[in-house]
Amino acid sequence: PSTTLAVAQSDPQFSILVEAVQAAGLGDTLSGPGPLTVFAPTNAAFAALLTELGISKDALLANKPLLTAVLTYHVLPARVEKAQVPLGQPVTTAQGGIFKVDSVGAGLVITDGRNRSATITATDVQAGNGVVHVIDRVLLPADKTVVQTAQALPQFSNLVEAVVAADLAGALSANGPFTVFAPTNDAFAALLAELGVSKDALLADKALLTRVLTYHVVPARVLKAQVPVGTPITTLQGGSFTVDGSLAITDASGRKA
Repeated sequence: PSTTLAVAQSDPQFSILVEAVQAAGLGDTLSGPGPLTVFAPTNAAFAALLTELGISKDALLANKPLLTAVLTYHVLPARVEKAQVPLGQPVTTAQGGIFKVDSVGAGLVITDGRNRSATITATDVQAGNGVVHVIDRVLLPADKTVVQTAQALPQFSNLVEAVVAADLAGALSANGPFTVFAPTNDAFAALLAELGVSKDALLADKALLTRVLTYHVVPARVLKAQVPVGTPITTLQGGSFTVDGSLAITDASGRKA
């Protein structure tokens, strides 16, 4: 087919995707000169999304801002065939957000901005203006900051308390990008034992708390595959730590995590 839209129109399993593209006014984009890469969710993927979001198809199609954000998150402004997918690296979409693709067994799995997984079930469907890959779940762009992500996970409740006590919640809710090496509640309990202080005492020492917390933040987005092995990584605090090939961190005091 001549365009990525024509590929979708010619296959009945993409009828909801085609409806959504038309409702969002994106038909011209997918029919344009490209080159484009489209990750195309099937009708079953859209049905699952409606259940997950608890909305009807009509409500989704009527919400043009949401629809546009979701659909453009499935489009890359370049032709990227299966062999060229940069595994483990951030993939920047037309929507502006990123997702990553990892090799799992014989297949490829996408992790989206909300830490949901989708499997690529068919690859390299050719079009005149690009290429289409078929996916079994609708991808959703990120909707949480690093602070909100930590707040949603109970093992980080002490970290969140510490970030609030140090008045860093605002800074870490800004645009970033940030990479946070997030200690669990067990890690904080071990630190209190090591330092011989109470949690209240630690949270009250704002200067110390700020130094410790900013030492866990890198002012860049660094996915696992991008961690520079054996090279000092400079933190927001100004000090650095190193990570070895087994992903063990050695901090500036020679301690391991």
